[in-house]
Amino acid sequence: MKIQERTGAGAGRSAAPAQPSVGDRLPTPPRERKPALAALAVLLILVGALGATMLVLQAGDRIEVVKVTKEIPAGGSVTDDNVTSVMVAEDESIHYVEWHMLDGLKKLKAVHTIPAGVVPVGEMFSEQVGVTEGKATVGLSLKAGQYPTGLKAGDTVAAYRVGTTSGSNSSSDEEGSGAAAGGNDTLIVDQATVTSVPSAGGDDIVASSNLAVTLTVAADKAALLAQAASNNEVALVLVPGSN
Repeated sequence: MKIQERTGAGAGRSAAPAQPSVGDRLPTPPRERKPALAALAVLLILVGALGATMLVLQAGDRIEVVKVTKEIPAGGSVTDDNVTSVMVAEDESIHYVEWHMLDGLKKLKAVHTIPAGVVPVGEMFSEQVGVTEGKATVGLSLKAGQYPTGLKAGDTVAAYRVGTTSGSNSSSDEEGSGAAAGGNDTLIVDQATVTSVPSAGGDDIVASSNLAVTLTVAADKAALLAQAASNNEVALVLVPGSN
């Protein structure tokens, strides 16, 4: 009887395993590290930054243009030694000289002196550089000592009458001309621009040779300067404003 009662009592119990109490939790496994995902995230950030930079750079179309690296005097030409290429933002209102036009640009002349560092535009060049209204060009043949060493196109000079022609001419006309040209004041032209001068001018000119110089002066001074030049009575001096 006791055995049967125990068996019957056991038959009424549930077969489910005992549940842990509320305060007890099963241990969680450690999180698995995924370095590949971290690397992918960094890569995406870099790609995004690069894309943003490219968008900024491409905000305006850029073109390759000519930049002057060495001063080009008025009447001078572009060469491989005085220009380089740079990238600039395209602007239809600015007439940049694009780099692929370099060969054609070499055939043109600078209308005015172009300093180094300038990005030139088409208006700065012409097939032929003419004389500005109110100006005249005068050619001189100067001996050593009548011009400063290193004289070059684009320089600003003053022209002086030298010699004693004004005081020794027998002809009254010649005396009048000499007095008009100089008198007590031997200055002929206070500012003249050197338009051209041989590349060998300066240190390479020997004392026995003459230097051919072309000056652009005010038209009303051209006759006096030409007369003094014909008598070999002109000396040039560099003045402030020279390049």
